Amino acid sequence: MEKIKIAFYDSKDYDKESFINSNVNDEFEITYLETRLSVDTYKLAEGCDVVCVFVNDDVNSEVIDKLHKMGVKLIALRCAGYNNVDIEYAFGKIHVVRVPAYSPYAVAEHAMALLLTSIRRIHKAYIRTRDFNFSLNGMTGFDLHGKTVGVIGTGKIGRIFIDICRGFGMNIIAYDKFPAKDSGIEYVELDELFERSDIISLHCPLTDESLHMINADSIEKMKKGVAIINTSRGALIDSEALLEGIKARHIGAACLDVYEEESNVFFHDYSNHIVNDDTLARLISMPNVIVTSHQAFLTKEALSNIADTTLNNVREFFEKDTCTNEVCYKCSNLANCNQAHDKKCF
Repeated sequence: MEKIKIAFYDSKDYDKESFINSNVNDEFEITYLETRLSVDTYKLAEGCDVVCVFVNDDVNSEVIDKLHKMGVKLIALRCAGYNNVDIEYAFGKIHVVRVPAYSPYAVAEHAMALLLTSIRRIHKAYIRTRDFNFSLNGMTGFDLHGKTVGVIGTGKIGRIFIDICRGFGMNIIAYDKFPAKDSGIEYVELDELFERSDIISLHCPLTDESLHMINADSIEKMKKGVAIINTSRGALIDSEALLEGIKARHIGAACLDVYEEESNVFFHDYSNHIVNDDTLARLISMPNVIVTSHQAFLTKEALSNIADTTLNNVREFFEKDTCTNEVCYKCSNLANCNQAHDKKCF
């Protein structure tokens, strides 16, 4: 049987290693491309059955049309989010699949690592002691025990983060448009969550409704000194409003693994260049801001799961009439999806 051909965009060394070592890799012919998928690079997928993309590939309507005309049958996301794909436009042309859960522990644990690093000044202590500076001035943090954490989004990652917070003896409140039944979680409205939380952690998808849910108005409702964690999608936060909240001393800490304009910055080495994004440069310069480069997912376990699930998605698509991890515009709100996923969406 002829191998299924996959154009693998925005590939990194760790991607290649995990896909090459996958148990089902032998069934596919994969072309690894360093460039991202866009209207300027779609031709690199010519002759392929599948394009495999990540969070910063731009799969807009024009790209979808180009791929469809070339005979590409499947867009395989190797991530959970799909806000970078025009799924409504893709319906009826190209099927879209994703990896709904690769390692929720990886992301939840990274969120807690960011929080602990920030409030206990671990990053500053590391730099100081490297210079044999053992002063404790300016290193005072605060206990997590007894603090209230507001979790926005209680899918798998959000619930694991809640479990971690419970281990620290924290009080948990949460908001989700579709609350988890029989979870024992105290759900509140967003405004109440903003008002009561000492720490706010974002674990929800990016949609038109959630775009800039953290903005000037919501920040104004928050406690003075609030810590905000975002390991989900950058555009959940209005970066300019966040910066103003930090400058006004209203926000006590920001822990960011994602950034709304990250696509032209993250995953690249700009250490010998000037970054043109003034907002990001100013955020990084703040002493109470920690930025990591969209690495919350990056564990060996997660990479292995991503590779296996992505390739199994492709295999299922071509071998069966089912497509378990397919998404389409009908599934844009997965919690209220009417698709049974016992067959392909179209």
